[in-house]
Amino acid sequence: MAKYRLVLLRHGEGAWTKENRFCSWVDQKLSSDGIKEAQNCGKHLKALGFEFDLVFTSVLSRSIQTAWLILQEMGQEWVPIQSSWRLNERHYGALIGLNRAEMALNHGEEQVKIWRRSYDVTPPPISESHPYYEEIYNDRRYKCSDVPQDNLPKAESLKDVLDRLLPYWNEKIVPELKSGKMILISAHGNSSRALLKHLEGISDEDIINLTLPTGVPILLELDEDLHPLGPHQFLGDQEAIQAAIKKVEDQGKVKSAEK
Repeated sequence: MAKYRLVLLRHGEGAWTKENRFCSWVDQKLSSDGIKEAQNCGKHLKALGFEFDLVFTSVLSRSIQTAWLILQEMGQEWVPIQSSWRLNERHYGALIGLNRAEMALNHGEEQVKIWRRSYDVTPPPISESHPYYEEIYNDRRYKCSDVPQDNLPKAESLKDVLDRLLPYWNEKIVPELKSGKMILISAHGNSSRALLKHLEGISDEDIINLTLPTGVPILLELDEDLHPLGPHQFLGDQEAIQAAIKKVEDQGKVKSAEK
């Protein structure tokens, strides 16, 4: 029997996900498909009988909006939500706003896969001349963060994401989990991958092959020491989930017409 159960997910499809652009810390709302994904996620979790006591999100709208829609579908709108930049998507630096397929055409699919999925490779940092620099670093939400704005990242590897996520996991989320609360984490592709790497002991080499689809809940069953009792479980239609994973993987490939 699991001592603790945790549900983790990557938010529903965002507007830039649909355009196949590196969104990262640019604040985008969900696309129409992303809204449906979040609603369907909530319906599925309700059908499975989940009752949440606390929800954690990043400070990005697509993460928070996904949590709202899930709780609304479950009739659990009253459940408290806590948000932190430490659950934000990975900071993709100078790559923010660029189209993944075009990047694959210009730099090669393998290089784009390394930028997207590897553990310790950091993309080029964002500069003050970047078109989205001011939008990100003048955003009021980061004036309320637990680090000075000057110390916020300018680019991150997955390792960097894990390093800034772990203090929040250990100090904020773990105590709530160990108090017996059922927790939902509505995060992002890379903050979710980083947490799964930590909890499941996934190697630096193997993490490159872990792809998470949007809007699909992941169940983790943990023992008293927060070690997983088995591999994480994607909840839902498994065939549809595999198709969604392939869709995410294909984002970093050259389009057929361009090959």
